[in-house]
Amino acid sequence: MKSGKGAGDRKGTPKRVVLIGIVCFLFGILFTTSVISLWAGSNLEVTGRILLERRRSEQDAILKDWGTKRTHFEETNMEGLNRAENQQSLDELAMHNLTFRNRKKAFVVIGINTAFSSRKRRDSIRRTWMPQGKFLRQLEQEKGIVVRFMIGRSISQNSILDKAMDMEETLHNDILRLDHTEGYYELSAKTKSFFSTAVLEWDADFYVKVDDDVHVNLGALAMILANYSSTPRTYIGCMKSGPVLFQKSMKYHEPEYLKFGRKGNQYFLHASGQIYAISKDLATYIYINRHILHKYANEDVSLGAWLFGLEVNQVNEPNMCCRTIPLPKVDLQDQLPDCERNTREGHFCAASFDWNCSGICNSVERIADVHNRCGEGDAAIWGMPSLMKII
Repeated sequence: MKSGKGAGDRKGTPKRVVLIGIVCFLFGILFTTSVISLWAGSNLEVTGRILLERRRSEQDAILKDWGTKRTHFEETNMEGLNRAENQQSLDELAMHNLTFRNRKKAFVVIGINTAFSSRKRRDSIRRTWMPQGKFLRQLEQEKGIVVRFMIGRSISQNSILDKAMDMEETLHNDILRLDHTEGYYELSAKTKSFFSTAVLEWDADFYVKVDDDVHVNLGALAMILANYSSTPRTYIGCMKSGPVLFQKSMKYHEPEYLKFGRKGNQYFLHASGQIYAISKDLATYIYINRHILHKYANEDVSLGAWLFGLEVNQVNEPNMCCRTIPLPKVDLQDQLPDCERNTREGHFCAASFDWNCSGICNSVERIADVHNRCGEGDAAIWGMPSLMKII
């Protein structure tokens, strides 16, 4: 019996081994799957956290960049608004000065462009076509015609040049000092300064700039201007054009010639610089916009450029550019210069000079002779009706 039971147990042992092996295998698979799942889940969580942090970082960078651009845009926009407000404030201040300033009434203000070295020219004008002393004041009060030499300051403050000019002003009382530094290449700035200063000082219908080597008949000039006293935005002178001079060796070289197009191009039509007149509204425009008006090398071109884009009544007036020297012709009558021929015919030139000299040639020596041959006489100015009524 004992021997039989032992044999049966040995027979069942392999089955148990196989069963245990299967169970262990299945448990191993279950354990491995659980571990892998736990590792994978942990790894996915870490990966998801990394991606989330990266996305948040990218969003923060985008928001920061957008905020920077927005701030820059707002600052730029505010800067532009501030500039516009500042310009508007300047314009309002300018109009306030014109509206509430106690300006003297006049029909025309004539500024004679002069230099520190031109004392002889000024004296030659004082001896010919420009009234002196009480007659100069009478001309202003009765006829509304103001005449002044206009000049700025020297580079050195209170220099001997400025002191000499102050003494001359005390003696003659016919000089308008400008807030301007004198210099040959600063004529455009001086012209702008003159109109700005004159429009603040006088409430006039017209403002005229003339060179100190030009002869003027004040009565004839006043009558020409009176014809346009009711016409707004009027620009009067001897209109001309001509090539833009790009060669540096030329007298009237234009450094900014490229702004006028290709080499050899022509200037737009503008009044010659010896003498021209503008109406009150144009002078006011120059005063208000004086800070932003571009200055070219030649002052007559600059004025033409300032007015070029406006609705301007541009008047070409030949009587403002009569010759004082005859042209070489066979007929004796035709040899007379414009100013003398017009005088003999009974209609006087408003202004006379010589184109080849850009003024009267040797004006200090010759202007007295020009005045004798081409002057209108005292009766022309003192006998005409008061122009103050036109205002």
